[in-house]
Amino acid sequence: MNLIFKYFLALVFVLTFFTGFAQLQVKSNNKNIRYMGRVAAKGDSATFYWPGTSAAINFVGSSIKVSMQSLREKSFFYAIIDNDATKAFKFESDSVKKTISLAEHLPKGKHSLLLYQLSNNTSATTIHGFEIGGKARLRKPSKLPKRKIEFYGNSITAGHGVDVPEGKPDSGLPEFFNQYATYSALTARHFNAQYSFVARSGIGIMVSWFPEIMPEVYDRLDPFDPNSRWDFSTYTPDGVVVNLMQNDYWLTNNTGHAQFKKRFGTTKPTADFIIRSYRDFISTIRTKYPKAHIICALGNMNATEAGSKWPGYIEQAVAGLNDGKIYSVFFPYKETSGHPNKKEQQAMADQLIRFIDQKVKW
Repeated sequence: MNLIFKYFLALVFVLTFFTGFAQLQVKSNNKNIRYMGRVAAKGDSATFYWPGTSAAINFVGSSIKVSMQSLREKSFFYAIIDNDATKAFKFESDSVKKTISLAEHLPKGKHSLLLYQLSNNTSATTIHGFEIGGKARLRKPSKLPKRKIEFYGNSITAGHGVDVPEGKPDSGLPEFFNQYATYSALTARHFNAQYSFVARSGIGIMVSWFPEIMPEVYDRLDPFDPNSRWDFSTYTPDGVVVNLMQNDYWLTNNTGHAQFKKRFGTTKPTADFIIRSYRDFISTIRTKYPKAHIICALGNMNATEAGSKWPGYIEQAVAGLNDGKIYSVFFPYKETSGHPNKKEQQAMADQLIRFIDQKVKW
């Protein structure tokens, strides 16, 4: 046999041996991937819109990568390996489709990945697939928790400003969002519950800092597409937490704002109008989830400051619903500037967890 040809065969063998297990391609529609939150599946890709949306994979291998792309604005994610959030890898995805390394040089054995969206709902991130390196294989997904919880909220629930460095101004940049550290995510993990977060910074029930209000987008898969409808039958929570009205509180006192003028003209809404608007939204959630416990929350920003009438509006709305499985809870005003930090989010979670333990049988 020709010596050069022998060398060629040897090279092919070496390359095959060392690369044969180099990577396992896993498409986003693989049945072994567990998604939580509202995910748009199209072909072999999956698109995340809402904060806190996640994908979980159990695997064997020495490394894992993700192929993804974010439109509208860049998004930020956690990659959590083997359930160790203390070593979470925070990274960004932008308009360029790219493959991002999430973990390398993993020890032999079983591993898990949680890919978790930290950002606001003002992006749209498409997950094209994963690559697992080494002698790679997928493992069966973990069993889903029995409990399910859903949150409707604004910046507090979306994690606006959670990662702002101490002493720095709250700029609202996407890199400072951290939904994983919010009271809502902390509460869901405490109860080992499946989760869904329908939240956007700046949104209200009657008026927002932008054209859309929660009653107009709560039932959307893609929050920016009026024709994109969420199928409520695919996820039926045992408990729902609504933490809205902070932005209504601000904007109903800002008569010069364009969205105030659009919604109210020149006249501030009356107390009766505010109570009715809140009651109507909670009634709408009740029609979607007839058996769920619904917790109507407010705070911990200045809508709950001393002398505020807004907790009273919510109490009156809840009383008017005359429903034994609808409750109200208020997070005290944090009395600091900006959005709640990690410590303040944890305090809210602790209060909500105690409330659920005392009041809710689920």
